[in-house]
Amino acid sequence: MALPKKRKSHSRTRTRRAHDALSGPSVAKCAECGEPKLPHRLCPGCGSYKGRAVIKLDAE
Repeated sequence: MALPKKRKSHSRTRTRRAHDALSGPSVAKCAECGEPKLPHRLCPGCGSYKGRAVIKLDAE
């Protein structure tokens, strides 16, 4: 099995890992109630999707 002849430097390792950072989820605003939600998903606040009511939520 092949083995590396020399150890990789910290600089080379960190340069390779520069693009591995995670980004936060993109958040959209619901058109009906204005609550933040994930895009292309049902609104957890009012239960609507693309301007129409999909499920009916209990009013508290």
